Amino acid sequence: MPVPTTETPARPGTTAGAAVFTATGLTKTYRMGEVEVHALRGVDLALYPGEFVVLLGPSGSGKSTLLNILGGLDVPTSGTVAYCDHRLDGADGDALTLFRREHVGFVFQFYNLLPSLTALENVALVTEIADDPMPPADALARVGLAERLHHFPAQLSGGEQQRVAIARAIAKQPDVLLCDEPTGALDSTTGIRVLEALEAVNRELGTLTVVITHNADIARMATRVMALADGRIVRDEANPARVAASELHW
Repeated sequence: MPVPTTETPARPGTTAGAAVFTATGLTKTYRMGEVEVHALRGVDLALYPGEFVVLLGPSGSGKSTLLNILGGLDVPTSGTVAYCDHRLDGADGDALTLFRREHVGFVFQFYNLLPSLTALENVALVTEIADDPMPPADALARVGLAERLHHFPAQLSGGEQQRVAIARAIAKQPDVLLCDEPTGALDSTTGIRVLEALEAVNRELGTLTVVITHNADIARMATRVMALADGRIVRDEANPARVAASELHW
């Protein structure tokens, strides 16, 4: 159900204007047998156009649950969450599917590429159902894979496969890019190349980018850092000294 659009004052370090996502009192409870697991415990947030937000926190802190709710892959137990002027809490499955298709690109820790398709064909799968996609070859060029269009996943390194996954996510030109541990399966050198690709997408396309990680060093490249613990946001601040992905090390 639509809610009125409001002009929300930007936080320090963010782009002025209406928030892309807002959430108030967001909770998520899972039941495992007789046990209730409280994944989120009253989260309030606002995310703005063009931000590069890093969500930090240990396993079990609620990062992935929050990302899944923002991306329309899950729904909250209580509280409100809205994308621009559209409420996501209470939306049915068809509405959430349409939201994901039209507005959100996902990048996960594991690449989920189809092994029988080339890099170009993996990206083209998404562009065939998007309203206003960029050409698949252009998406791959943006992540530095212009020379690898016709290679199959088995012929690509882990970092190259992850960059194909990023190209697939951005090819439909989403408003939001949500990334869950995109470097978690990669070594430092390869992970930094993946982060450089995300950095370029954020800078060149202005895509709101949210990256989940447990690696605190990655937070140095963010415009804004949010730390979660025990299902709550315990820190939310602009990054006063942002560095390029190429300057990271771990």
